[in-house]
Amino acid sequence: MPRNIAVVRRPGPRLADGLVTHIEKSAIDLDLAASQWTAYCDVLASAGWDIVEMPPADECPDAVFVEDVLVVHEDLAIVTNPGAPERKPETVGVADFVAGLGLEVAHIEEPGTLDGGDVLRVATPESTTVYVGLGGRTNGRGIHQLAGHLTPRGVRVQAVPVERVLHLKSAVTALPDGTVIGWDPVVDDRDAFPTYLAMPEEGGAHVIRVGEDHLVMAASAPVSAQVLRDRGYQVTPVDISEFEKLEGCVTCLSVRLR
Repeated sequence: MPRNIAVVRRPGPRLADGLVTHIEKSAIDLDLAASQWTAYCDVLASAGWDIVEMPPADECPDAVFVEDVLVVHEDLAIVTNPGAPERKPETVGVADFVAGLGLEVAHIEEPGTLDGGDVLRVATPESTTVYVGLGGRTNGRGIHQLAGHLTPRGVRVQAVPVERVLHLKSAVTALPDGTVIGWDPVVDDRDAFPTYLAMPEEGGAHVIRVGEDHLVMAASAPVSAQVLRDRGYQVTPVDISEFEKLEGCVTCLSVRLR
């Protein structure tokens, strides 16, 4: 089982053609996006993660959002079936890539659809629950297939509604202690989560854990960063403004294998 690997995919030349569903389309600075992606990878590397690049998919504008094609739990890699037809080609070659990392490989098959951005893993000492956003990109059959892969491994899978944002993790993520954090205007059902904390900024709803108490979050949420520092976390901000224009956040730019 690989440890401390961050799987990423370099932004391609068609990034500006990426899909947006809940925000206005705006111009993308490709050079700035490339430098921000490099800085994001550098932050993960400085936190002790080995950066492993998935082969590029330059014809796929959204391929940089690598989280959407791959869900990993322990030694199992699940290659997804994205809900947007334009994004399905991003999965080509992913199974061979993760098999090369030594992972067992499973797939989400038609008619099921699943985007990895809809999959939120919340682990506590007592249990692991995977919340899955049921909405525009992920359907019930995709969730059923995901549960078929994860339930035998002791993981509870629970569907939650997603209507106000692109993906579940566009609205909520989880802290290391199991608290789910979110930005209330885009959270469809905050009562779905046993422990929930509202954040003061949209970007404050998105964190990735790179160490036991070390979080990375967007530089666009400085007030939220202070909220988390006051709770005892080390917070490293990273500027991902060009990816935020495409409904991206810190979670979707990497898949972390612990």
